[in-house]
This record gives sequence, structure tokens and C-alpha cells, in this order.
Amino acid sequence: MIALELFLTFFRIGLFTFGGGYGMIPLVQQEALNHGWMDAAALYRFIGVCESTPGPIAVNMATFIGAEQAGILGSACATLGVVLPALVIMLLIAAVLRGFRQNRFVRAAMAGIRPVVAGMIAATGLWAALRCLLPGLPSGVPAVDFRQALLAGLVCLGAYIWHRALKRPFSPILLILYSAACGLAVYGIRPA
Repeated sequence: MIALELFLTFFRIGLFTFGGGYGMIPLVQQEALNHGWMDAAALYRFIGVCESTPGPIAVNMATFIGAEQAGILGSACATLGVVLPALVIMLLIAAVLRGFRQNRFVRAAMAGIRPVVAGMIAATGLWAALRCLLPGLPSGVPAVDFRQALLAGLVCLGAYIWHRALKRPFSPILLILYSAACGLAVYGIRPA
């Protein structure tokens, strides 16, 4: 039954992921590709959509993949699977946190986990950027997608100009809207 498979897969992903949704992307990618739920191109398009929609990226990804595979039941099962481990772990941690907060072993373990999570997030971002800018990379000679390179350049240039002119970082909401406007300017409106 696909709904049970979705629940168990996303439960396992939720159970063994540190660092939130961004740390979860490599595991979701591996499972989605291994199960044949979606191809790499569809997955990375959806990650872009998840970034601009409200809610945690992990929940959005689980909900979407579940809905694509088994409708509303699949969506509910995948979402419950990805959220349940964190909920149970947080309830357990909250119950015993006072006793372990200053434990040197717990602090050392968390200090060791942080760089690994940062590395996973950086590797995912680099892999996604390479796949977008050089779509032929996995199969041989990469073909540069100049429109995506132009789009990336426009977004970076706009954020840089904003930061230099106003002496403050680009608001994430304005960056999303600016990126969408740049995407429309570069690609135009295309049917789905």
C-alpha cells in the first residue's frame, strides 16, 4: 500500500534528520528518486516552489510528494510521517531537558552535529545550483543554461545593489517577489 510506504519513508527521514528541512533535502531527494516518485528536475522545481510558499520546507515537500503519489491520503500519511518523529522527540526532550542541558556529552554531540548539517545544506545548494546552471552535467558534457545563469546573476545583482544602497540585507519576502519578477522577465509566462 503506497500510503503506508509514504508514511514509513517520511517517518524514517524525519527520524534521522538533523538541521530542519534543509538538512532533510538530500534524504528526500534520495528516497524520491529511488522510489521513482519524481525525477531530479521535478524535485528541484518543487524545492523552488516550497521556498516561496508558507510553512516548513520538509512538510511542504512531504505533502506534495504524498499528494502526487496517493492523493489526499498519501499527503496526510507523508506529512504525518515527517512530523511525528520531531513531535515525539521534542516532547521527550522538553520533559528531560533541564537535566541534560549542561551535560558535556550532549553539548559535545550537538557541537559535532552542527558542521555536518551545515555541510549537507551546502552540498545540496551546490548540487542544485550545478543542476540548474548545467543541466547536462550528470549525463556527460554539460550544456550551460544561459537563461538560468542570467536569472541567478540578476537576483544576486539586485540583492547586492539593495544592500549597498540601503545598508541592510534584502528582506526575504522582497527577495522572493524580486526573484519572481526576474523569472517572469527572463522566461515570460509559459503554460504549465
